[in-house]
Amino acid sequence: MPGFVYRFGEFRLDADRFELVRGGHPVRLERKPLELLILLAGSGGRLLPRTEIAERLWNRDVYVDTEHGINTVVRKIRAALRDDPENALYIQTVTGMGYRWVAAVETETAAPSVAEPGPERLAGSEDVAVSSEAAPGAAVLPEERRSRRLWVAAALAAGVAVAVGLAVIGVHRFAGRVHGKEAPAVRSVAVLPLANYSGDPNKEYLAEGMTDELITMLAKESTLRVRSRTSVMPYKSTNRPLGEIARALDVDGIVEGSVSESAQGLHLTLQLIRADTDSHLWSESYDRAAGDAVALPEEAARAIAARLNSAAARREGGRNVSPEAHDAYLRGHYLWSVGRNEEAGREFAKAVRLQPDYALGWTGVSQYNGAGAFSGKLDPSVLPQAKAAAERAIQLDDTLPQAHSMLGAALFLADWDGPHALQEITRASEMEPGFAEAIHMHALILLAMGRDQEAVAVQKTAPDLFAHPAAMAEILYYAHEYDEALADGRMRLKDFPGSADLLATLSNTYHWKGRDRESARMLAQLYASPQGEPSEAVLEAFEKGGHRGVLEWQVAQMEKARRTHYVSPMKLAACYSLLGEREKTMDLLEEALRIHDAALVLLAVDPAFERFHADPRFRGVVARVGLATEFR
Repeated sequence: MPGFVYRFGEFRLDADRFELVRGGHPVRLERKPLELLILLAGSGGRLLPRTEIAERLWNRDVYVDTEHGINTVVRKIRAALRDDPENALYIQTVTGMGYRWVAAVETETAAPSVAEPGPERLAGSEDVAVSSEAAPGAAVLPEERRSRRLWVAAALAAGVAVAVGLAVIGVHRFAGRVHGKEAPAVRSVAVLPLANYSGDPNKEYLAEGMTDELITMLAKESTLRVRSRTSVMPYKSTNRPLGEIARALDVDGIVEGSVSESAQGLHLTLQLIRADTDSHLWSESYDRAAGDAVALPEEAARAIAARLNSAAARREGGRNVSPEAHDAYLRGHYLWSVGRNEEAGREFAKAVRLQPDYALGWTGVSQYNGAGAFSGKLDPSVLPQAKAAAERAIQLDDTLPQAHSMLGAALFLADWDGPHALQEITRASEMEPGFAEAIHMHALILLAMGRDQEAVAVQKTAPDLFAHPAAMAEILYYAHEYDEALADGRMRLKDFPGSADLLATLSNTYHWKGRDRESARMLAQLYASPQGEPSEAVLEAFEKGGHRGVLEWQVAQMEKARRTHYVSPMKLAACYSLLGEREKTMDLLEEALRIHDAALVLLAVDPAFERFHADPRFRGVVARVGLATEFR
């Protein structure tokens, strides 16, 4: 069978290689959408009924909701081709019937693969490029020759369609075999971030939450090695081939899918793909009323584990979870992950109000209070609440890694107890290897204890991307590795231009590298307007007084703000320290000690206070915190 390539618009579709290219660059498209794209491009513009598409794309041995499956596949093709269904350039929807290809297509056919040349070659003809629309100024073939070549191209396209259909069946029927032998069992999987097909960006929390829970339940319900959420987050909305992703994550299988919520309820579609053969092992779709969706991740996890003969022993007990409480937790965790901690706190409080015995809800309450106190946005008086909420979560469910991570953070921030905090953090990491939030807290505790090189090494074990993009840059900054901190921070800033933690860390790091203008620019962006315009006040302060002028502007802002609400004395002390005002700095540090300012845990390693390391009052505060035994 000759090879064949379809060209349309700016795209090149190599059907033999299952490859779509745009402008010389490959476009990632999963196998099912590629199969349908090949069928459509080779259909000659005829209507492809939905029933025919279902038969061609899905083997009867594999159950799938074909109606939703076809919609999903077409949506993915349109996204790859940038095709607007309202003004279709490539795929036209024929309502209630199917789809029709409407673009001009050039079909290139290569020489036959047999040793003897075919009749066309014997006749001295060249390779043919047949277009469904003649190009302007193109020579017109004699009618007989033109008809013959069109017939050949049509026959090839028809043969290809049949071959693809047979290949699809073969893929399903022989998915468990490689080169005629039984393939090794799938022992490890990664769940890629589920796509949000609700048509509402505000439902992104639902897709992220369902991804988290599917990963968690798959780890509990199976003997599989399951990659953590933070490991797979870099592949959200990526166009990289699934095989490449699987190799990067070192897994045998990939689970991908989508979730959508409407007035009618929730719809979840999943498929399991074997990485080495790109074959579909299992697919399923679920429809549930809003109140019945809580158990979906567990149900799906059991089905996947059963398909792979990897089901774990069933656990007895467990509490029923209120759908409303669960939804509030998912909203809260999503809001926390994008830096909207105050809103997250309200959702976490709602979750435990609706269901007081909901362990995950209590981890959220602990996270809100601990993170708020550490950032200086909440008064340190909330720290006992952070510790109590974490302890409550452990009482309710001792198997939750989030609960142990939050307790470790609370012991660190509320009690300044490094050794016991490390024990809880280590336990969380053992429960969920690659748990990035626990890894970052582990690194912070090591920093606070003066073990900066260990801290850097630990942080480098974290997955490449998670909710706190400044994590690596922060650790490197406090370890005084400024060049590496700048390199990592600038890289992250491309993806997270509005991250307050990242902008603050970069501003501080630029200063210690002697690049105060860049430092001021980062700070101006931190204080940007709602429209994203850099703060003119910061830039003017720098032009008038350089870095000192910016520090004085910051001090004025904080002194004014603390008249009406809490401002961390530790943060204010850092500015006074850089201004060289010893008495004001020491007074503020002793005030921070009296109120138990959570930011004091990093006092001994904060470059802002280096000039006072020999000062007895400064050393006295460090000794009272009790985490560091010596200075860097």
